[in-house]
Amino acid sequence: MFKYLRKRFTRSLTGRNRRRARLVSKDGRCNIEFGNVDDESRLAFLVDIWTTVLDLKWRYKMAIFISAFLGSWFLFGLLWYAVAYMHKDLPEFKPNENHNPCVQNINGLTSAFLFSLETQVTIGYGFRCVTEECGEAIFLLVTQSILGVIINSFMCGAILAKISRPKKRAKTITFSKIGVISKRGGKLCLVIRVANLRKSLLIGSHIYGKLLKTTVTLEGETIILDQVNIDFVVDAGNENLFFISPLTIYHIIDKSSPFYDMSSETINQQDFELVVFLDGTIEATSATCQVRTSYIPEEIFWGYRFAPIISKSKEGKYRVDFSNFSKTIQVDTPHCAYCLQNERDAKVTQHKAYDNPAYQVTEVNETKM
Repeated sequence: MFKYLRKRFTRSLTGRNRRRARLVSKDGRCNIEFGNVDDESRLAFLVDIWTTVLDLKWRYKMAIFISAFLGSWFLFGLLWYAVAYMHKDLPEFKPNENHNPCVQNINGLTSAFLFSLETQVTIGYGFRCVTEECGEAIFLLVTQSILGVIINSFMCGAILAKISRPKKRAKTITFSKIGVISKRGGKLCLVIRVANLRKSLLIGSHIYGKLLKTTVTLEGETIILDQVNIDFVVDAGNENLFFISPLTIYHIIDKSSPFYDMSSETINQQDFELVVFLDGTIEATSATCQVRTSYIPEEIFWGYRFAPIISKSKEGKYRVDFSNFSKTIQVDTPHCAYCLQNERDAKVTQHKAYDNPAYQVTEVNETKM
């Protein structure tokens, strides 16, 4: 117990003294910024206006939503006021009783704004209406109706697409806060847990990882955030996972693994970031989504395994206890993958040894000089 507490205290103290920069946060957000982007590249965001609007935060999206409608209502309200002013339909011109206005019952800018609003949102109170007197009024009515449909379609579609984005489905996929390294099936493995909080499945799920670290090539070039593929295995198969209950994924630490040269004493001294990805198709909408998380050396515990979380109730149902989702149990583990390999090689050599029953001892008489 004292050894466990001392190790946890050392890990927390090391984490406080040395803050590691993350490319991917625990909830999957990418910690990266772009600088010195030229103007032509910035114009590309306006060309792809749909994606730009979808990527905006809700406060900016709602500001654009309100501004688009209020701005168009007010702009066309000014145009309706201009039509009434040029045709001298306003009360200050004192039209006679036989005067036929372009738009009935427009008495000022306020009534013109109300008529613009009624026209664009097709309320149709019936108090104000366009007459056959002015062709420009009919043209303006058709123009506002068409533009109003375009604005409604774009803005309402953007709001609906923002709500139904697969990113929200990814919030119900959770990874364990830590990873552990222990023996599994006689092999040293890096183990991580992942759980689906919904009963609906992710179709065609695929799990993989990337190890990000700084490397120096043979030519002396320094590559920051060099990516190394990390293969994860699931007992049920890495493709088309039956992702209804929490799964344990593991990476076998062999000679091809970048963790092969690490040990329990040196892993916290390494500078890397392990990013784990889960790709899948949402069963309800058939949209693809990706879930991401990352682990730094302080979040990988050597010599531990995860506590069990699945049990069977008296009613015959399977119960998942998420309070143990990231809890660990200390187990006997070789302090490096090389040591485990030497241990297995020694056992193989021992099993290959045999006695020779035909061996005879030959006595040699020593001759005194």
